Amino acid sequence: MNLADIPDLARRRPIPFVTALGLIVGLVARYGFGALDAGSWILLATLLVGGLPVVVQTVRGMLRGQFAADIVASMAIVGAVVTGEYLAGCVVVLMQSGGEALEVYGARRANSTLLGLLERAPRVAHRFANGGIEDISVSEVAPGDRLLLRVGEAVPVDGVVMAGTAAIDESALTGEPVPVSVRPGSDVMSGTLVLGAAIEVRATRRANESQYERVVELTRRAQADKAPIARLADRYAVVFTPITILMATIAYAMTGRGDAVLAVLVVATPCPLILATPVAVLSGINRAARLGIVVKNGAAMERIGGVRAIVFDKTGTLTRGAPVVERIVPLDSLAADAALRLAAGLELASTHPMARAIVNAASANGVVPPPGTATETAGAGIAGLVEGHAVVVGSIGFVGEHVRSGDGLVAARDGLGFHASTAAIAVDGVPRALLVFADPPRPETARVVARLRGLGIRRITMLTGDDAPTAREIAATVGIDDVRADLLPVDKVAAVEALRGENGDIAMVGDGINDAPALAAATVGIALGARGSAIAAEAADIVVMTDDLGRVADIVEQGRRTSAIARQGIWIGMGVSGALMVVAAFGHIPPTLGAIFQEILDFLVIVNALRR
Repeated sequence: MNLADIPDLARRRPIPFVTALGLIVGLVARYGFGALDAGSWILLATLLVGGLPVVVQTVRGMLRGQFAADIVASMAIVGAVVTGEYLAGCVVVLMQSGGEALEVYGARRANSTLLGLLERAPRVAHRFANGGIEDISVSEVAPGDRLLLRVGEAVPVDGVVMAGTAAIDESALTGEPVPVSVRPGSDVMSGTLVLGAAIEVRATRRANESQYERVVELTRRAQADKAPIARLADRYAVVFTPITILMATIAYAMTGRGDAVLAVLVVATPCPLILATPVAVLSGINRAARLGIVVKNGAAMERIGGVRAIVFDKTGTLTRGAPVVERIVPLDSLAADAALRLAAGLELASTHPMARAIVNAASANGVVPPPGTATETAGAGIAGLVEGHAVVVGSIGFVGEHVRSGDGLVAARDGLGFHASTAAIAVDGVPRALLVFADPPRPETARVVARLRGLGIRRITMLTGDDAPTAREIAATVGIDDVRADLLPVDKVAAVEALRGENGDIAMVGDGINDAPALAAATVGIALGARGSAIAAEAADIVVMTDDLGRVADIVEQGRRTSAIARQGIWIGMGVSGALMVVAAFGHIPPTLGAIFQEILDFLVIVNALRR
């Protein structure tokens, strides 16, 4: 939580802040100045001001059929007022109202995901009309309208290219880092970016029917449909609360004394039940933060500890998300390294992602020469002079147009025997080499997959917008056997929902805008935030701030450990409180001594929850 968020949260949920202030003032008055009566009155006033809304809210929930730890908390508040244990009651109020305030904060943060998506959505389109170009709202675009798309602009609606060639960055929707070349007849999707050159497009759908709007709607629907989980303490309260009421009734039946009933309520004060989970969760969140992992709320920490299946996006998650030169296939006597060196010199004049990959590959072997002249054709390739040689680099079709015979290029590419992203190099009018590009797995990916299986993850699935052959090759390399390929955001959401139906609680790990709906639809969304999209980070419940996939396994392990510690604290608290209730029911524990026992128990539960 940012410090700037605190004043707004205090206005929306003042009870925890008022209670904390009252606790501080009351303790200072009692123990700092020795004003015991004044301190007690301050704590009582704090308990009444903060506790009354909690009790009223609990009663309303009971009338709606909600049975949770709030009932135990309300019993503790009333019991604290009756027995004079104002300090314990104030602590209960603080924990209860503070947890609710954090839930409200988390919900408001989740809504900012939709705001981010909407801010990025195209708003203006350039339509050809009356012999000129007019700027109109995207909502006014109708199927059949001819639109001008300038370099760097987002495609406003789904359409088909009518004139011009360009490269289209589809990473926002598909997650794939390599821009797609488009020419007349090619389809383009809203929300993608135009690179290289302006193009003319004919609209085929209205804005509200186009691909990017579907991403926004999917994210909105997924967040709205994600059912709130039952808190760990609530599940145990189903058992503990009736036992508390039964023991109080037995105490009165056996002794006929009101102080015996009060003693039972005091030793049954649900601080261990209420404190064990949030303290363990907060401790777990702090440990995660030291690893560079931001857990947005306690519910996410509880949920990640219970997942048994994990879904990974491929590009940028299991892989680096940037193409590299995997192979150089020589086509004649010119050495492959020499052809790569000249190609890299020419590509210094280009900003295409493939160009960076070529320059990086050549730089590893020595100095890259500067280009003499260079002319780039958007989405196709680049041609120019390097050290006096005529060099052409680009797609098979583009390079084929600049050499004496391009038939050999097509045959050479087909002869590779597997699907690959390729580019050709020609020097002085002769095809010299093919470059094979790949987006290889991260070095740590296979280790992370193996570690997750060791942590009890039964099913690991890859979802990707890439083609099936490439996806299966990557999956086999890292040890994943369940692969879903050629997916758009709507398909990813459907896959996540189907996997939830088959496996129960699942986690989704992704990094791109196209992953945001699936992150929101999963039980727990985990975003890689170091280089990923801010939209994905907002949609997720957990954000890994370091560029290390291993942190995903770390947070799963931390979640498992946090849940185990919380359950241990709850069982200790319930067990000891249960034993004390039996003794108190026979009238052998006065309320004051019971309160002391309860405070000791609270302390032990907190210490246990804080242990590393």
